[in-house]
Amino acid sequence: CETCSEEEAKYRCPRCMKYSCSLLCVKKHKLSLSCNGVRDKTAFVSINEFTDLNLLSDYRFLEDVGRTADAAARHPTVHGPTTKKHLYCLRNKARKCDIDLRTLPVGFTKRRENSTTFNSVEKKFYWHLKLLFPHCNAEYTLKRVPDDKTLADILKPYIDPVESDPVVCQRLKIYAVSPQSDVQILMKIENRKQNSVRYNELDASRSLLDNLKGKVIIEYPTFFVVLKTLKNDMVVLGQDASEPAENSDSESSSLSSMEEGEIRDSS
Repeated sequence: CETCSEEEAKYRCPRCMKYSCSLLCVKKHKLSLSCNGVRDKTAFVSINEFTDLNLLSDYRFLEDVGRTADAAARHPTVHGPTTKKHLYCLRNKARKCDIDLRTLPVGFTKRRENSTTFNSVEKKFYWHLKLLFPHCNAEYTLKRVPDDKTLADILKPYIDPVESDPVVCQRLKIYAVSPQSDVQILMKIENRKQNSVRYNELDASRSLLDNLKGKVIIEYPTFFVVLKTLKNDMVVLGQDASEPAENSDSESSSLSSMEEGEIRDSS
């Protein structure tokens, strides 16, 4: 058992392939690794390991995708004038703030999750925000984050040694004990080809709105909080000598690849 290291393993997690000996250890491993125990139907399988079972799984996956897309297209809220008007206003307000906000059709996971709103009285956005801490395999979702709040203040409840929640801080200990100068906040650039993933580095001292200006956002922002000394394959735009500090790839190819990933996720 990879959890208690005492008993003989009886079970293997379909998601992360960890061995467990009992229901208790299964629950512990899910909690510690944030694992949902559901097999990843889109996980890469090399051609040498590809079997008839993998082919059957892919076939059933595509059938599920077709059913999900058809059900989403038939959903009554897709054609609802109130929903369309709300999304139009939201995108229009974002455009005035120099933010290219794009929304997905009903049925997509990110469309269902998104709780971003615009307060007309205060004239500011309250964003749905996702924080990813890859070095600790942790993910947190924030709702109603005001756009005038700085990124440093947003991260305080998570990695600040004094102000953060003790439980969360313990889980993100590697971030909490690192100097603030080593913490880097990245945001994936959406309008790039799938095989050319790049990230924009954000300024923690500036507001959320300032950091989102000039960016393409699919539904809501997702921030990757990394440590400069540990990050490996996350290439920051402008820090790669082989390419210029601006994005020249077409937006359509990235959007289509993103939608493909969202379709898989929603199934």
